[in-house]
Amino acid sequence: MSETAKRKKFLKLSREAQKCRRCENLCERVAVLSEMNGNLNPKAMFVAEAPGRQGGDRTRMPFSGDASGANFQILLDSVNLKREEIFITNTVLCNPRKESGTNRKPTKKEMKNCSDFLERTIELINPKIIVTLGAVALEGLKAIAYHNFTLKLNAADILEWNNGSLIPLYHPSQQVIASHRRMHEQLADFQILKKAIEKTNNSPQI
Repeated sequence: MSETAKRKKFLKLSREAQKCRRCENLCERVAVLSEMNGNLNPKAMFVAEAPGRQGGDRTRMPFSGDASGANFQILLDSVNLKREEIFITNTVLCNPRKESGTNRKPTKKEMKNCSDFLERTIELINPKIIVTLGAVALEGLKAIAYHNFTLKLNAADILEWNNGSLIPLYHPSQQVIASHRRMHEQLADFQILKKAIEKTNNSPQI
């Protein structure tokens, strides 16, 4: 597929996602999927949980404008990865909120409703490396191609999934860093990702 055709197909998918009203509780939200998500031929594709209220839902770019975005940028900088070299999306493309207005985890139904967009995005981009950020993202991949990986057992492992490599990582939120995976541990995890990218880029083309 030519670059022009790929971009055209992605923009069509983005418009379709932004018009989607499958989730009753998310109808007032707009899917965060556009050219601001990144490179369509990335060194790695990142899949997270859902856009944050103060982050992607406001800025229209995943992992920007909030604490999680700032932490993510620190992790990218630690391995010299630039935003324009990667693609970032979410398991659920709209921001799930509680009645109070704070973020909440997406429901299984919302994940199922959005799985078609995630599957088609992965199929279109065809990344050599997929990085999940958090347990929800890792769980969301099961709807596309089943696996039995868990974040607890497989964090920072380089795994085979859906004809490519999968690296499950922890989410870079302040809460996760404080309670589950400290920043120095996440920095070490990104060193593993860096080596995987270097190995993939240096592999001979078949």
